[in-house]
Amino acid sequence: MLEKNLKLKNSICLNVKYTEVNDQKPFLLLLHFSGGTSAMWSGVVPYLQEDFNLIIPDLRGHGKSDRPGSGYHIDDLAGDLHLLLMEFKVTRCHVVGSSMGAEVGLGLAAAHPELIESLVCEGALTNEFGEYGLIDGNDVEIKQEKDKLRKQLSERKDIVFPNKEEYILYYKNPLEKQGIWNEHFLIFIESCMEETDAGQYVHFYKNHVRNEYMESYWDLRFEEYYKKIRCPVLFMPSEAEWSDLKTKQNLYYFSSLLKSYEITPLDQSLHAYVWMQIPDKAAAVVREFLGTQLQKV
Repeated sequence: MLEKNLKLKNSICLNVKYTEVNDQKPFLLLLHFSGGTSAMWSGVVPYLQEDFNLIIPDLRGHGKSDRPGSGYHIDDLAGDLHLLLMEFKVTRCHVVGSSMGAEVGLGLAAAHPELIESLVCEGALTNEFGEYGLIDGNDVEIKQEKDKLRKQLSERKDIVFPNKEEYILYYKNPLEKQGIWNEHFLIFIESCMEETDAGQYVHFYKNHVRNEYMESYWDLRFEEYYKKIRCPVLFMPSEAEWSDLKTKQNLYYFSSLLKSYEITPLDQSLHAYVWMQIPDKAAAVVREFLGTQLQKV
């Protein structure tokens, strides 16, 4: 794949991987999860690149893209992507988003319904708080829960590793214990690694990025976005999400706001990690959905 750093009209620079543009192929935008990078799609790309013009950015605050001091609401990130698509002269596009990437893709489709042809949401299945959230309660109870989460965020410290090997081992061990470690996770983990001036290694995901995104995420009401969606949507809940009654109820409500949708859970899939865990199966679901949409054109 090709790769470059693009300065957008809002002065934000996004690092983006992409395939050479073929006018006979539709465009497909792949959006990573919070704390992720474009490298998470390495296992999926081989199954999609023959049929689509792929555009795979590091979102603002992530990977090799700019990390300004603020601007991490999903609407800010969606605004970046709209400008990015304009740089590629894209007039119609399909979107696949994982976790935060699904939220950003949802924001993009709601703000620019004329641009998005279909949306795959492996995320944005439920709000965090409120009537259609995982956590309901009165204002006092919700404030207490947010304060607890905010305290946890404020206490987060960067883990510093003396070398690459220890960095990789730290993130590899829990994946091995789950029995899902493979080459795609290795590629991803290496993409998240940064060397400090002192020659040590840290994860790129900085506290100011995480904290602002989470603060705004808690107040998101995805139903307001789904009400604006015109395109077909494929929901891809993980096994745990599909087994959770509250998540399933909220997803059913969100889907009721759409004109066209499908729901395809994947057995033994893990939220966000599914694209590296079982890229062939995840890509097959996406290809089938997109193939159906393209037949309608």
